[in-house]
Amino acid sequence: MAEAFEDEMEHTVTIDEYIKGVEQQELEADLVLGGDEGNECTYSKGYMKRQAIFSCLTCIPNGNAGVCTACSLSCHDGHEIVELWTKRNFRCDCGNSKFGKFLCKLFADKDPENLENSYNQNFKGSYCTCARPYPDPDAEEQSEMIQCCICEDWFHENHIGLKSSEEVPRDEDGEPFYEDFICQECALVFSFLKLYPNSIWVPAKNSNDVPVITSGEENVWENGPLACVSSVMLENGIHTSEKQDMGAAVMDADSETGLIDKDALGSKNSEEHLGLKQENAYANNAASSSKCIVGVDQSVASIVSEKKPMFLSKNWRGLLCRCSTCVELYAQKGIGYLIDKEDSLVEYEKMAKEKRQEKLQEQEGVELNFLNKLGHVQKIEILNGIADMKNELCSFLESFDSSKPVTSADVHQVFENLAKKRQRTQ
Repeated sequence: MAEAFEDEMEHTVTIDEYIKGVEQQELEADLVLGGDEGNECTYSKGYMKRQAIFSCLTCIPNGNAGVCTACSLSCHDGHEIVELWTKRNFRCDCGNSKFGKFLCKLFADKDPENLENSYNQNFKGSYCTCARPYPDPDAEEQSEMIQCCICEDWFHENHIGLKSSEEVPRDEDGEPFYEDFICQECALVFSFLKLYPNSIWVPAKNSNDVPVITSGEENVWENGPLACVSSVMLENGIHTSEKQDMGAAVMDADSETGLIDKDALGSKNSEEHLGLKQENAYANNAASSSKCIVGVDQSVASIVSEKKPMFLSKNWRGLLCRCSTCVELYAQKGIGYLIDKEDSLVEYEKMAKEKRQEKLQEQEGVELNFLNKLGHVQKIEILNGIADMKNELCSFLESFDSSKPVTSADVHQVFENLAKKRQRTQ
């Protein structure tokens, strides 16, 4: 009986806990909104690399339009809004031709349509392979969802192609042990990413699987995805007959260092012959290079890969090859953003935190300037007012029945008592 009574009691928090909770909520909001205070429409900034986007189903039921934070607040207040978190390379649609006679209150002079915008099922309020809304009104318990860094759709962890959501890589505290996730469909389309060393991949929990690449081509060296490496070997005097023996060894990169197995290749066929360096070569390959460090070429489409989700390790984007061949391939595949540092959510949230810190410092500066401009008498009045409020709150808490919840009427009464005391002293 006592336990049931305790369960029914309203959870109470201290003032410090309440303030910390509010600050945490504000931080989470800033991380989603990228520090955007929602004062101006972002249309004039063009196709922003990443920003918070919302879909208004009241105005566009079929979900083929998105609006920025400011427009969601000013132009679509009270409408049925779908929060889409962040989208890349997107320009605000509010008030364009898709909205009929509805005009944007903040930036009315827009082009009829933003042709470079990309829309998926999320804009209709549907997610995952199950096309369900989130939160799902029919679900007894809401399942965790993760976002694919390629298509930007959201997926339930138990719908991503693993035997169980328990296989999602997490640390001891249950936090994600990976930086980005690629869904099954995108993993199949962009399987050439598996040519990179195993160190950029985080295997599923309780799994020893490593990325595997096969090819439908009989001679993977002549026409397959490793033609770049093949040409490098020819330049260094390695003959075609030797290449056949090296096929498996090249893909058998060490999981920790990403280096080629020298023993498997033989003493003559060193890393220097292959034109491959240690893993720091991947990290330092930010500038354009004439040689491909992984062996990707235009025939990469011949790769056949397992249809499995992929989890990527911390800072994996910095390891991507930036040779002219790879950069051209990224552009053709429409994933040039992967080598753009500002595209990652890590950078987006870092920017948001910096903006938040700047905002807090500005607020502190305004408060200090305000106090410094006050005269001695005004400062004393403010200090007395703070003291009066503190005393009134202490008196209220001492006389209040702790077994009862604090109501809005109680709070109003505290301020009424303060006002009466103020009137008596004047």
